[in-house]
Amino acid sequence: MTLASFAAALLFAAVAMSAAMSLATRVERQTGNSGWIDVVWTFGLGATGIAGALLPFGDGPLARRLFVAALVAAWALRLGLHIAGRTTGISDDPRYARMKRDWGAQAPKKMARLLQLQALASIPLAIGIVLAAHNPVAFGQPQDWLGLGLFLAGIIGGGIADRQLRAFARSGRGGVCDEGLWAYSRHPNYFFECVLWSAYAVIASGAAHPFGWLAWLAPVAITLLLVRVSGIPPLEEHMLAKHGDAYRDYQLRTSAFIPLPPKGAGR
Repeated sequence: MTLASFAAALLFAAVAMSAAMSLATRVERQTGNSGWIDVVWTFGLGATGIAGALLPFGDGPLARRLFVAALVAAWALRLGLHIAGRTTGISDDPRYARMKRDWGAQAPKKMARLLQLQALASIPLAIGIVLAAHNPVAFGQPQDWLGLGLFLAGIIGGGIADRQLRAFARSGRGGVCDEGLWAYSRHPNYFFECVLWSAYAVIASGAAHPFGWLAWLAPVAITLLLVRVSGIPPLEEHMLAKHGDAYRDYQLRTSAFIPLPPKGAGR
């Protein structure tokens, strides 16, 4: 991969994700349900990643490019369909709904700006995929299989966490879900999402790939977004408002992100 082709990949990712989030803005305005924003983001990033893996941005062997494209497709389908199913059962996403209430009459303009910032923050994720696909060494290296292992751990772990939360919600018991993986982390789905994105950085690694190290920006970016910006902070605020002391107690005994034994377990 040359500097020119890397710059072309950056430009492609920026334009594609900006277009995807412009579509998300339009869908949110027409439906009034901001839950569709994350659906459009997931499929938009999936399409961008697949195209970036298959387009000739570097010298990656076809087998690796197809391999990486397949990983991206599996991620987008799993997560996108899950969020779509959840969104059909709600009138609005509580995280975005609070923002819109706080913004008042400026909500449409500020939402559009926020989603373009989200597009900008997604560029490291798309580039991580491109760099993984275009690692020039022959496919089948140890990092390919280690990357596959991390991807499977992430997608399976995230799927289990989502199913456990959905089953708890459907049980009608109410309260805070603290069963299964949710007994060890308040956000196990976010943790496994970050594990999954580390797979692309591992696949991209290698001395023959001068830009490969930049793929590590993908897991760093998704971790910062989920832990510090758009994931845990607004969701925890919503859960505290909804469940009060029950959620405060859950916070005290349960790790926020990395799955760990609950505090006080085994005493």
